[in-house]
Amino acid sequence: MSTPSEESRRIVASLIHRVGPNADIAKTAHAIVATVQEMDTALTPIIGHQGVAALYRRSVHLCVSTHPRLAGTYDRVQAAMDLTVLTSVLVEQSEADALFFGEVLLTTFYELLTTLIGPLLTARLLRSVWEPSLSDTPSQEISP
Repeated sequence: MSTPSEESRRIVASLIHRVGPNADIAKTAHAIVATVQEMDTALTPIIGHQGVAALYRRSVHLCVSTHPRLAGTYDRVQAAMDLTVLTSVLVEQSEADALFFGEVLLTTFYELLTTLIGPLLTARLLRSVWEPSLSDTPSQEISP
């Protein structure tokens, strides 16, 4: 069984791998949104889209309350799990702030889900989100 800190490291490593070595804000935003979409895809058959959206909104709220520098973000992404809004918010940030928000959001979402369904089931349901991105070559390094 993985500890929360092991899972947090795996989540962050997966996100950084998705972003790649020559990242810009657009690639960073795309990596974060793609991860959220994959989490939605993995969890929707189990808890439904509304359940995933509720966890997403709660995760955003907890991120903002824990990290005051993210305070302006919550107002724009709270209404629904609108990933277009999330993308627009992320591309307005510096690359470092967007990556920080993504790391905090994904880790918070994972930890919140763990409190609801337990660490083993959470790890099993979301394994497909983290592992392929860690074993695949980042998109910037793929040859045509």
